[in-house]
Amino acid sequence: MPEPHGRVAMVTGASRGVGRGVAAELARAGYRVFATGRSVLQADLPSGVHRLTCDHTDDAQVEAAFESVRDEAGRLDVLVSSAWGGYERMVEDGRFTWADPFWLQPTWRWAAMMDAGVRSAFMASRRAVPMMIEGGGGLVVHVSYWAARKYLGNVIYGVAKAATDKMAADMAHELAEHHVAVVSMYPGLVRTEAVLSAAALDLSNSESPEFVGRAVAALAADPNVMRRTGSVVVVADLARDYGFTDIDGKHPRALTLGTA
Repeated sequence: MPEPHGRVAMVTGASRGVGRGVAAELARAGYRVFATGRSVLQADLPSGVHRLTCDHTDDAQVEAAFESVRDEAGRLDVLVSSAWGGYERMVEDGRFTWADPFWLQPTWRWAAMMDAGVRSAFMASRRAVPMMIEGGGGLVVHVSYWAARKYLGNVIYGVAKAATDKMAADMAHELAEHHVAVVSMYPGLVRTEAVLSAAALDLSNSESPEFVGRAVAALAADPNVMRRTGSVVVVADLARDYGFTDIDGKHPRALTLGTA
């Protein structure tokens, strides 16, 4: 793999979960990493990671974060959009609302997933891509999931993930001539803080958050990454293709449309 020394990555939503794991693993791989999030100053990240407090629903804060990257690093090679919303407050007034039919869903969940999720990824890409074009290329990764392709939980979740996939595909179309690859990335069951706190989950085929970071690093190091642009990539499939393991040395099985 090409040496990542001197290459710069930004990971949004890196305060916890997948984003935190991706930021940590890219830093260990040799990237200069800028990590954003509302509580990123308290995140468990390597000391070398640059932390930028940012609420990705606030355009002024997003602008300031990317200006910091330009001022401090002068370039950007990799963007991972992991900021998301809508998972909070699954229980309201003692009732689990996540699985409610769409006519009973709380309306705040639509705004949370579309604004903190889909729109934040669009706005981050909008600021990141000009720096990548100036540098001659780059990689944009939108963290997505199988809910884009099958019913998983509720209508809003599926719509938001489908929008994320379509956004990645269309961005890839417009960026092809600029050598900027754009993909939607599907993790499996990730051992995030929220997952580990949940009861009765079978974690035998789960993935660490850092495993997703290894997938991003492998993609970014692939000199033929443009062959994947516009596609959906599954983290465990990339591990097989590029020959890396999870941090515990295991090879999680890739989820499919039938098993997700």
